[in-house]
Amino acid sequence: MCGIAGFCNRRENWEKEIAIMKARMAHRGPDAEGTWASEDAGVVLGHRRLAILDLSPCGAQPMLSHSGRYVIAYNGEIYNYPEIREKLRSEGHLPYQNSASDTEVLLEALEAYGVREGIGLCKGMFAIALYDTREKELWLLRDRVGEKPLYYGFVGDSFVFASEIGCIAALPGFRNPINQSVLNLYMIYGYIPAPHSIYEGIYKLEPGKLLRTRAPFREFAIETWWSMAAVARAGQAHPFAGSRQEAGEELERLLKNAIRGQMLSDVPLGAFLSAGIDSTTVVSLMQSLSDRPVKTFTIGMQDKEYDEAALARKIAAHLGTDHTDWYISEKEAKEVLPKLPFLFGEPFADSSQIPTYLVSQLTRKHVTVSLSGDGGDELFCGYRVYPHIFHKWERIQRAPLLLRRCVSRLMTEEILTTQKKETVTRGLLLGAKNPEDLYRLSDLAEPFLGELAKERKTAGCVMTEYESGFLPGAGNNLMLIDLLMYHPDDILVKVDRTAMAVSLESRVPLLDRDVVEFAWTLPFSMKYADGTGKQVLRDVLYRYVPKELMDRPKKGFSVPISRWLKEPELYEWAQSLLDRDKIRREGYLDPDGVKRLWEDFAQRGIWRKQIWHLLQFEEWLAREARGVSR
Repeated sequence: MCGIAGFCNRRENWEKEIAIMKARMAHRGPDAEGTWASEDAGVVLGHRRLAILDLSPCGAQPMLSHSGRYVIAYNGEIYNYPEIREKLRSEGHLPYQNSASDTEVLLEALEAYGVREGIGLCKGMFAIALYDTREKELWLLRDRVGEKPLYYGFVGDSFVFASEIGCIAALPGFRNPINQSVLNLYMIYGYIPAPHSIYEGIYKLEPGKLLRTRAPFREFAIETWWSMAAVARAGQAHPFAGSRQEAGEELERLLKNAIRGQMLSDVPLGAFLSAGIDSTTVVSLMQSLSDRPVKTFTIGMQDKEYDEAALARKIAAHLGTDHTDWYISEKEAKEVLPKLPFLFGEPFADSSQIPTYLVSQLTRKHVTVSLSGDGGDELFCGYRVYPHIFHKWERIQRAPLLLRRCVSRLMTEEILTTQKKETVTRGLLLGAKNPEDLYRLSDLAEPFLGELAKERKTAGCVMTEYESGFLPGAGNNLMLIDLLMYHPDDILVKVDRTAMAVSLESRVPLLDRDVVEFAWTLPFSMKYADGTGKQVLRDVLYRYVPKELMDRPKKGFSVPISRWLKEPELYEWAQSLLDRDKIRREGYLDPDGVKRLWEDFAQRGIWRKQIWHLLQFEEWLAREARGVSR
């Protein structure tokens, strides 16, 4: 796990500037750093290393291919590199090796088979910068599901890229203004969906995409090398033909293969254990593959409503893991708040970022690599919102669409002026055309959303552009929407930034290519039945952990933000950030809309998640925004 950065056409102070970019992400790679520049310094690649495989200097990056044609700066892990290495050797493409690292194998595979075929062989998580010195061509590639981040764009006349947007914003002369067209999206979701970023001219490379740019590096082209949507459609077109028991057996086999590969490490390794279905399944299979107790980690909270540490301890005892937990105080959790703008580099407001950072901090004291259970909710229909949408759609669709639209228009246009704002916004849901549309509108049915950002135009995103009925069945479409947007742009961002902030590599075996592709072949009834999701995943888990230990409501991985904000210290912090005159001077948000939202909470105790979205935007603006006019 590492961090990468680089640029084209910044010759004048290139050594100083690449050093600045690398310093900004030193947490991603505390073990070593490296730089490569073309002869004319027209192309510069930088790297920070967290050594996981081959801890010697032989695994250092940027790395030149044996022929000298290609140079790579790469962040991530290729889990099946031993198999690719054998293929290269058997076909005469790897007569010798300088290192025992996956980087060298990846680099030689990209040269031997071409970029598209070579990357298709790889199972892993990665963000790659590859420069072809002969063709003067730079390639950027991102993994299939978006585990590793990669930002790119133009700063002035120079093309730039980095693992973190803060590296780009730290460049001298950075003046890219705030992208106000994404502020409405951010206020809705609490994150900025790809390909957008908070700055104009800077973008996120989307999962499964590759970018090519050639000298003089004024233009670029993007293409898809792997598509979640295409895999989902192919899987549903060719469904698994076996029984549910056979599906469980195959899923267990694929998960074991994935976990076995992801347990390869030359440094200490462990796992997060939250007591949920997903992380418990991963830990159970890890322990079944290990000849010693697996190290597992949980954080607990004094507030029982948010605490699952006691149950995690029971699961760990049953499995025989070497378990560590840490009951955090509210003071320790609140101390994370000032760090968040730096960690994420752009506004990000999933409040579970706080406990995720703290469990990463605990884990890093003991190991350098940790496996997690992320991905199970999206692949196996685990989110509680899904049945909520199913049931709501079942009721709504009983009335004709034309009638519902008429009622919806009356409510949302406030023709019935005596209605409360909450009633008006809920009227949006009546106009839903299908379950996917209802899912989209559910995010919009929050009071004040249209009143917060000053810019009324909104950039597009997966949620607004998704083709209704792309897959058979409402559940499949909702899961795919989340795998295309919420999962890569919220969940995986949270996991990557918080873990890398403490130099911890996080691996996600449920997102293994073979597991993902198999999951999409399963009939929906094997995922969701009788009001409960993750059916086939539970079948695997119950072979290792008693059902009665797992069958209880999931509490979620969150903190009591609304209660904290009522306490004097944080109340004053929030009040100062949302001060009406300050908001007006900055010019990005509507001061009256912000004032009304905050007063609803401060005076009437009505909590809405947009308060946290606003606070994280304002805190980021105060601490991290670069070169913006206010």
